[in-house]
Amino acid sequence: MRENLKKMVTYYKPYKGLFYSDMFFAILGAAVTLAIPLIVRYITGSVVNRPLQEATGLIMKLGILMVVMILVELGCNFYISYFGHIMGAKIEHDMRQEIFGHYQKLSFAFFDNQKVGHLLSRVTSDLFDISELLHHGPENIVISCIKLIGAFVILLTINPKLALVPILIVAAMVVYAVFLNGKMKNAFKDNRRKIADINGQIEDSLSGIRVVKSFGNETEEMRKFEVGNSRFVQSKRKSYWYMGFYNSGMGAFSTLITVGSLIAGAFLMTEQQLSAADLVTFLLYINNFTEPVKRLVDFTEQFQNGYSGYERFREIMNIAPDIADRPDAVHVERARGEVEFDHVCFHYEDNPEEVLRDVNLSVKEGEYVALVGSSGAGKTTLCSLIPRFYDTTGGTVRLDGTDVKDICLKDLRSQIGIVQQDVYLFAGTIIENIRYGRPDATDEEVVAAARAANAHEFIMSMPEGYQTDIGQRGVKLSGGQKQRLSIARVFLKNPPVLIFDEATSALDNESERVVQESLESLARNRTTFVIAHRLSTIRNARRILVLTEDGIAEEGTHKELLERNGVYAHLYQLQF
Repeated sequence: MRENLKKMVTYYKPYKGLFYSDMFFAILGAAVTLAIPLIVRYITGSVVNRPLQEATGLIMKLGILMVVMILVELGCNFYISYFGHIMGAKIEHDMRQEIFGHYQKLSFAFFDNQKVGHLLSRVTSDLFDISELLHHGPENIVISCIKLIGAFVILLTINPKLALVPILIVAAMVVYAVFLNGKMKNAFKDNRRKIADINGQIEDSLSGIRVVKSFGNETEEMRKFEVGNSRFVQSKRKSYWYMGFYNSGMGAFSTLITVGSLIAGAFLMTEQQLSAADLVTFLLYINNFTEPVKRLVDFTEQFQNGYSGYERFREIMNIAPDIADRPDAVHVERARGEVEFDHVCFHYEDNPEEVLRDVNLSVKEGEYVALVGSSGAGKTTLCSLIPRFYDTTGGTVRLDGTDVKDICLKDLRSQIGIVQQDVYLFAGTIIENIRYGRPDATDEEVVAAARAANAHEFIMSMPEGYQTDIGQRGVKLSGGQKQRLSIARVFLKNPPVLIFDEATSALDNESERVVQESLESLARNRTTFVIAHRLSTIRNARRILVLTEDGIAEEGTHKELLERNGVYAHLYQLQF
């Protein structure tokens, strides 16, 4: 915990000026609050006993002074409320930037085992609670300590015997608070997990809303959501149970301080050991004594929320990217496109069973290679090793003779263009999605890429041409249109190595023909790997590799493989 708190404090570093000014005005405001009851004591105990004219003039002056002090307190409270929240928002911005940047560094293996809703909650609700803690935490502690210590000292000077009453009750209050704090911390952490589950359920349901509606399963989705939502209520019930005991107990202790002090003061007055003016002042300071305790109550709840959120934040930040640049990684401006697999083996980290076993393959610059095989044979996995979406568990993948692990990741992936079956388009316009292939491209270059991908004609028929909004994940486009935009994106990127991952298998015949033309145009003079489900699309390939669980079982042209009457011929006969 100490280590986490040290790291948390470092987020104040860029905003030292705001932090120190926030603390200054917090201290000033607390000091003003402590001073006003002393002036009241002076008026009631001394000024009222002076001659009428002198007393009236002094009361007017002291009244004006107190109004000025109230205005100062108002200004202090505004400053710490406004600028303190600004500081908190800036820290939240920095932390969100940090965790989002860290997400970008993590590999596919990490995201394979995570739910988007869980990751999202760490960027939103968790960080908000952390920023609230970092903003309010220090000022609450400072204000509370100043008021508590100041009121304690002043109460002792007024009457030491009477001061013992609030001191003893506050001591009991602290023991009570510490006991329930531990209980609340665990309950709040459970709340975090449950709300992350709900976020994941919502994200999953809304992303697949078309599937939900096509099956008429709205009621089923509501049932699943109700299960998660009810679990959240149960976890909240537990935390509110402890919170109820905590808040009600602290409130009772605060009232007990006032009642106990009043009764003890009344006894002292009967024994002539306390004046009425001192009792009034004492009771005024009781509020200054209990108010910071209540503030600390709020702080402890805030601390549980914020710190449990920070622990979840650190959980992610402490995950080291398993795929990263080596210290001596080399830069590559433009690769030729020779790819080699040397005794490559691979298995996923959560499954020791090998997906690829001792694969050897050499692909020359500009060569067109088709990969076929049954589902689960490892075709997509094999191609995913080239851009290092995953790292080999054995053997080496080389680009132009250099181990891909020795090439800077950014440079490596800039050499490779991927067109997948499941096209992902971002919410926004057509031109923004094509430009994603090269963010610094001009409008003219984007249009040229669209023409090369056979997409320009359908784009110009859209309501606003290239500025047409395509909706979330390109929902306003057909499958063929989305695929051509993804091809245009790769045309714009202009990489020497291409991977087509069953790029036409989900399209109708007409769309497949147009997209196939675009793919062939894109593949010209580039090293190309085609993962094919429809064998009809690779009949003209000069080199077809048949992948099985034991590696590359067969290799040759379409005609040669049919004549061999092996695995490929069997797959072909199943399709035709």
